[in-house]
Amino acid sequence: MRLLHTADWHLGRTLEGRSRHSEQEAVMDEICQIAEEEHIDAVIMAGDAFDTVNPPAASETLFYETVHRLSNNGHRPIVVISGNHDNPERLQASAPIANVQAITLIGKPIAQPLRIPVPAAGSDMIVSAVPYPSESRLNEVLSVMNEEKDIQLAYEQRLARVFSEHAKSFRKDTVNIMMSHLFIAGSRESDSERPIQVGGAYTVSPQSLPKEAQYIALGHLHRPQTIHQASAPTRYSGSPLAYSFSEANQPKSVTVIDVEPSKTASVKEIYLSAGRPLVKWQAKHGLNEVHQWLEEGRDSHAWIDLEIHLNGSLSIQEIQQLRKQHQGIIHIKPVYQLEEEKTKKQVADMPIDELFTRFYEQQTNGAQPEDDLIKLFLNLINEDDNKDTVEQEAALHASY
Repeated sequence: MRLLHTADWHLGRTLEGRSRHSEQEAVMDEICQIAEEEHIDAVIMAGDAFDTVNPPAASETLFYETVHRLSNNGHRPIVVISGNHDNPERLQASAPIANVQAITLIGKPIAQPLRIPVPAAGSDMIVSAVPYPSESRLNEVLSVMNEEKDIQLAYEQRLARVFSEHAKSFRKDTVNIMMSHLFIAGSRESDSERPIQVGGAYTVSPQSLPKEAQYIALGHLHRPQTIHQASAPTRYSGSPLAYSFSEANQPKSVTVIDVEPSKTASVKEIYLSAGRPLVKWQAKHGLNEVHQWLEEGRDSHAWIDLEIHLNGSLSIQEIQQLRKQHQGIIHIKPVYQLEEEKTKKQVADMPIDELFTRFYEQQTNGAQPEDDLIKLFLNLINEDDNKDTVEQEAALHASY
């Protein structure tokens, strides 16, 4: 059985007010072509079909056209679950009509997995479908305590029970798939994901995922990635388009899974090419450098996040001229030389323990080092001779 895993379409999403609809049409077409060229037997879409609970009519039309094409007139089953951006009731409202085309739409967590015939493979798949499992969608309060660690523990235990119960329906003569839309601890985020966790409360450890599944298809994170700590093959397929400049130069893809009953699944990534890339420009030599890039036609088809290093101010006329020369320029961020030198001086005057704390936060996406770790670092610094200490401090300053 050959499956295609995709997620996080976010149909209807814009980029600072710029429509992405034509790009979304192109990438949906590309995914449908991949399904044909790769001889896909079934499709699993792991949530966030839309960007809002009330998407534009054009985006809803694009969604239904796409799932209809992917279903191949009912010959290729497709399972779609809701994500945190979707309205679960609205997503599954058309389920009675969609089911006729082998399109299964699931808005809220269900009690039992689905058994879905896959005609092209001559066998069935059991799908443990767990749409975005918030407390409201699970219809229960997980902890009466306000402490984050208590909420997180209760949430993880509740989902672990759901996964365990669903795994009891897996069979040796079927392909056993789990799909959900959630945040796995240790995964890598992007700015374009609106968080589904409050602090760390709505996170799930990889160890809570069912080891009995042959493949676990996840949605929510826009960076394609494999969760290596899980017992079963587990993957975020990522979004088909880059939706923020934190995803600049990040390749986008869908995931293809080859799997047979009772056998280990093999996974491959197929890269997508549709849509305009998101690119960051850093003009350290000022406005003339930007004009040179524009004359060269650099990234003419891209959306641009532009940072210009300047000695003087940037006039309205200059900004308008830049936007006229390249209509894909989204942000123009001037960096003034005096401010840059002031920041460097502030960093240079910073105590070594504060520098270490800032460096640690930068490397761990915001975590705070414990006091014992800071003390250990200072002890190591003090044990070195002066020459080594100077070199280490210089390296730490350079990291900023």
